[in-house]
Amino acid sequence: MRRFRKAKIVATLGPSSSSLEKIEELFKAGADVFRLNFSHGSHEDHEERVQMIREIEKKLKRPIAIMMDLQGPKLRVGTFAEGKIYLKPSEKFSFDLNPEPGTSQRICLPHPEIFAALKPDTDLLLDDGKIRLKVLSCSKESAETIIINGGELSNRKGVNVPSVMLPISALTEKDKRDLNFGLNLEIDWVALSFVQKPEDIQEAKAIIKDKAKIIAKLEKPMAIQHLDDIVQLADAIMVARGDLGVEMMPEEVPGIQKKIIRACRVAGKPVIVATQMLDSMIYSPSPTRAEASDVAAAIYDGVDAVMLSAESASGQYPVEAVEMMNRIISKTEQDRVYRNMMDNSHLAPLKTVAEAITTSARQVAHIINANVIVTFTETGSTTLRAARERPESSILALTPNLNTARFLPLVWGAHAALTEEVRTFSEMVETACRIAVAERFAAHNDQIIVTAGVPFGASGGTNILRVARIEK
Repeated sequence: MRRFRKAKIVATLGPSSSSLEKIEELFKAGADVFRLNFSHGSHEDHEERVQMIREIEKKLKRPIAIMMDLQGPKLRVGTFAEGKIYLKPSEKFSFDLNPEPGTSQRICLPHPEIFAALKPDTDLLLDDGKIRLKVLSCSKESAETIIINGGELSNRKGVNVPSVMLPISALTEKDKRDLNFGLNLEIDWVALSFVQKPEDIQEAKAIIKDKAKIIAKLEKPMAIQHLDDIVQLADAIMVARGDLGVEMMPEEVPGIQKKIIRACRVAGKPVIVATQMLDSMIYSPSPTRAEASDVAAAIYDGVDAVMLSAESASGQYPVEAVEMMNRIISKTEQDRVYRNMMDNSHLAPLKTVAEAITTSARQVAHIINANVIVTFTETGSTTLRAARERPESSILALTPNLNTARFLPLVWGAHAALTEEVRTFSEMVETACRIAVAERFAAHNDQIIVTAGVPFGASGGTNILRVARIEK
């Protein structure tokens, strides 16, 4: 099940992809990570899918990463006496904490945290940004606004406050219950919604500890003000373009996307681009040319993974969507322009032995035309450093740690394989050569690059680089 591409595919599971056979089809078509969206479905549904994934993992003998995506806070208006109203531009409209049904003049906004953060001239967005209002005056219990962009507003539509830091935790009580459930299932990645500040990551880490890796979903403009700190604290970043596109102007999103990707590349943290990548394939067996270009553009930027949401979860063509994404990535990575862009994007290494070894591994592999860089790793850090270099060679990550093997499928270029702990230098070389051949990365007389850290079996810095030749 070797992938012949470097960037990875995250596929969301849902009604269209809930059987054992369909999930296996998705994996064989190219899905590397399966996302469980905890905004939908019961605990029983998610547990059944986890069990199916682990069954496929055992059958195909390939580590598979599982991501649980937490719902996060959902800010919504209340209900209307008539079910809906129409808001006209230039008219006034009020929000308050009164739970009575709304009218054409007011509606309940059952979130005192929002009123606590509002100021005059603050924008309020309703129904995914379709309706825009501006605050004229406000108190701790109400706000009077003027309608800028009007439209129909119905019960329980979402509310966004783009330019304000809301005093709300990224983890709701529901999220905490879901998180405890997911950790007991030994999921590999936790995607944290509604991240506004570094403290949101710290709060989640205090609960998760070392049981899973954390993905910070950047979907609020306030998070971009703390981008570098969030990137340093999180284990990976997701560019949640749908929500970003609600809270900022559409023309701003592409630049923000590139800024986030660059920050992750510098830090050596995996980055995922998500939302509406092949959106038309929810209903069509092929994407638009613009969507294909969108996926390719993310690959040219050097992202670790691209994600399918409704396309694979509830669409009519889930397998075809994964196959199409696989084809787009593969074709893009074969382009000489892509390789030139990766070569021109190499970052200055940190002044550490581990960085020096990893940078040298990429350079030596290029000079001697080695097909693979083999990394021995306990925690995955050696492999992450190798991936940061974006080498031409494949990266074969050997680890005795199942949890490490399971989170690495999200990482650019990483092919994880379980192995016994090595205890000597000669055993390291023999193991690297044997598995490189078995996993189809090398053949007789090929040269491979091997990196590791001594003493063996201890987590820490990479300090060995060895060139080995495959013998009979």
